[in-house]
Amino acid sequence: MLRLTWVQPEDLIGHELRQAALDGREPSRIAARWRAAGGREAPLRAGASPEPTSRYLRTLAEDLLDELADLPSRLADREPTDLARIRASCPSWPAPPPSAAEPTASRPAPPPSAPPVSRYEAAWLGRAVGCLLGKPVEKLPLEGIRLLAAATGNRPLNSYFTAKGVPPELLAAHPWNRRSAPTSLAENIDGMPEDDDLNYPLLDLLLLQRHGRDFTTTDVARLWLDELPAGRTFTAERVAYRNLLLGIEPPHTARHRNPFREWIGALIRADVHGWTNPGDPGAAAEQAHRDATLTHTANGVYAAMFTAAVVARAAVATAPDDIHTCLRTGLTVVPPRSRLAEAVRHAVQLARVHEDFDTVVDELHATHADTHHWVHAVPNTALIAAALTHADGDFTGSICRAVSGGWDTDSNGATAGSVAALLAGTPAALPDRWTTPLKNRLATSVADFNGTGFDALARLTHDLTHQHTPREAPRP
Repeated sequence: MLRLTWVQPEDLIGHELRQAALDGREPSRIAARWRAAGGREAPLRAGASPEPTSRYLRTLAEDLLDELADLPSRLADREPTDLARIRASCPSWPAPPPSAAEPTASRPAPPPSAPPVSRYEAAWLGRAVGCLLGKPVEKLPLEGIRLLAAATGNRPLNSYFTAKGVPPELLAAHPWNRRSAPTSLAENIDGMPEDDDLNYPLLDLLLLQRHGRDFTTTDVARLWLDELPAGRTFTAERVAYRNLLLGIEPPHTARHRNPFREWIGALIRADVHGWTNPGDPGAAAEQAHRDATLTHTANGVYAAMFTAAVVARAAVATAPDDIHTCLRTGLTVVPPRSRLAEAVRHAVQLARVHEDFDTVVDELHATHADTHHWVHAVPNTALIAAALTHADGDFTGSICRAVSGGWDTDSNGATAGSVAALLAGTPAALPDRWTTPLKNRLATSVADFNGTGFDALARLTHDLTHQHTPREAPRP
């Protein structure tokens, strides 16, 4: 029996009840009606419950999802999604660099000064390595990740996970991610396998090729329908894709029966917006906002804007320990009273005062695990910030801390890896044990990028950094 994940109304309602409580609405009466009718909680880690429900419960779930959407939020003023209101709430919004200031119709802003191609190659490699490190343990609880690493002498984490030497009873209790283990355990790696954390940056390259930096959210939607297989979408992206097919237009695609609108999906699409706006975090954040609002609202959008701004600042940083400036810059594009800003500030403070990163992680889990789903943007963004802070931007330290902290391990490793590799500056600065297994080869179902090398992606990214008008750039 086919149980399509992330779209069944009876599976969405539990997530929406949880999201409503987080974003300042009062869902208790609706929750009571759902449970009194025999409705189930949201699946804990999977995207669909194992068995279909009755037609009555499905119809009730649809009605209750719409009722929940109409509830007023006490956080609406503190957490806007509209860009003008976001900017108005950010007193330290970053000014454009001097070269981009005050363009006119006769004198448009010049393109940013792109970092060398080698720096972009490092960033692509770093993103892939961090993602690959986290893939085998995605969805596992924190304790399982720690036990699996320790079983092979890899704790604190310092290399790819391996099944060699892991006791069978431990694997029975904490099995590897079934889709990722065949391609992402150390003994199995043969190039970079497909992952949505790499698919979305590839899509953003196509977006900039076809529409330039003035793309609209509708341009993002059309591109997805043309180039992104529906089966390669998850959570908020899958719901938004479904909404597009139902004739719902952006930005309503992010809101209609979409309980995942504050999850991590927009964050993992943010790197290209930072890479192509080096030294201009405000422009990077605005670009990320137009991408993110197809699928996300409020803190889900802020996570993407924060990441894009951090990456844009890291693209022109001169040393790994500049990470602290990069993270402060990221916070300047996030409403300061939002839940995401508060979580990031808390995480950075924990990372500064605790020498043992396990203590930092335990504190973060104690703060967030009972209230947030493991894919929610708030705890995951906080963990990324904590990992980068605690490692002082060091590449290996950053990706290992991000992955060892649990939650959305591959996405967190990818973002931490991208930022830390930018700070490292060149592929040669990344240890061979991380990059050699990738064989300069990326698998993907996006367009005709399958088999592309990271060096080719770096050249394309470098070229797009200078592009301001829409054009069709040659694919690698």
